[in-house]
Order: sequence, then C-alpha cells, then structure tokens
Amino acid sequence: MTGRWRILGCGSSSGTPALGCGCPTCVSSDARNRRTRCSAYVETPYGNLLVDTGPDLRQQALREGITRVDGVLYTHPHADHLNGIDDLRAFCYLKKGPLTLYGNAFTLDNIRSRFGYALQAPSAVWDKPVLVPEAVEGPFPLGRATVVPVPVRHGAWPCLGWRIGDVAWLTDLSEIPDSSLSLLEGLDVLFLDCLRHAPYPSHLHVEKSFAWAERIAARRTVLIHMTHELSFEELGRLCPPGIEVGYDGLVVDFDC
Repeated sequence: MTGRWRILGCGSSSGTPALGCGCPTCVSSDARNRRTRCSAYVETPYGNLLVDTGPDLRQQALREGITRVDGVLYTHPHADHLNGIDDLRAFCYLKKGPLTLYGNAFTLDNIRSRFGYALQAPSAVWDKPVLVPEAVEGPFPLGRATVVPVPVRHGAWPCLGWRIGDVAWLTDLSEIPDSSLSLLEGLDVLFLDCLRHAPYPSHLHVEKSFAWAERIAARRTVLIHMTHELSFEELGRLCPPGIEVGYDGLVVDFDC
C-alpha cells in the first residue's frame, strides 16, 4: 500500500519571511523561500496524521486542501509546534469524533496543563477540539503500518522524531542517542533539522546536519526547520549528493 508525506511547513519558529527583515531570503521571489512553521501531513490507507500543530496550521490546511485528520504525532511542546492545537476543532467537527494525540509523557503533560479545555467530552455543537492524549513508549500499529517514535534530544528536552515505513521526520534536535540509531536504519527518506549555518545549542546547524545525514545514510535526506539565514538555492549548492533542501508543499510517496 502507498502513503504520502507532505511538508506543511519547513520554517523555524519565526517563519520566513521573518517579520521586519529585508534580507535576500525574506524578499526572495522564489516560493521555496516562503516557509511556514515546521509540520507535516501523512496520508495512509489506514488514517491521516499531522506531525505537530503549529500556529500556521489553518493556513497550511487550506493551502494543501486538507479536510481529514485522524490523529496528531507530537514531537515536543514548543509554541511553533503546538499552538495551533485549537484549529483541530475543525477536523473534530468534520469527523464528528475525537482525535488521538500521540507523544511522550513530557509533551502530553504540557498539553494537559495548557490546553485542558480541549481534552473534554464534545458539546452538541463541537465548539472546541475533542482530543484524547495517548502516551507512547514504543512502536504502535496504524492499520497494517507501524508508527515508530524515535527519541531525540532538543537541548535539555526529551523529544520525539517519527518513522512510518521507510520515512522518518526528525525536527528540533541537537543529538540523536545511540539507542535511537537502530530505529533509523534502512530509510528511504529522512526529513532532518537544519536551523542555520552557525552552531546552535538545541538544533542541528548545516555542518552537523550533513554529518548526521551521512551517518544515518538514508537514500534521500530533505532538510527542514530552516531560518531565513538559509536560502533555498544557496543551501542547495552546498548539499552533498543525496541531501536536498525542503520546501513547503514538497510531497514524498512511500510504501506503508
């Protein structure tokens, strides 16, 4: 069976263009330099999942024609990956049913404390999200597919990447524990964090992204979560074979 990964956003927390900035990337006419906050949409025959709910979720869903969501795979609870959670109410209304939120206990505890109103039973008019948190500690089934959480470190925070089939999504990370590397073997496509040129304490920078891409050795690595310091064309010229620059709307088909 065939599924599809779609980049909804490959930008950093500020997005690109960044507010008030006139740098070449921000004023570029290349649509691939217009980056909303980082997230993905995964379509499978067994259900459709979001990876994170950033503040641009409504805009992304309208742009990509998304009308069905069955659950959300959360990486971590930073605002640029979580604060669009209220827009899930539209998908609950369309479905007339709840959505499951998958994440580690750290992330789900944060959601409970900040967005408790969204974890209640539905009202007659579905005026708020109806969400069911489910903490994951290992792989779980999605129909005939398997969803694999991949523990990573984002500075001091314990975060998750996600793998379905031979595609993995690793955003917002500074280190990949040795114990997680076996979960990333044999990848066809790796979406990988790449914040900027200079080192940063809680993200991969360009040189480190290239090094991790070489170590993981996916057939194809697509860079995501980029600031406006990285232009699509300029970064693309630096990429070694097998590594490319992602952009909003990029689609990858995969076997699931």
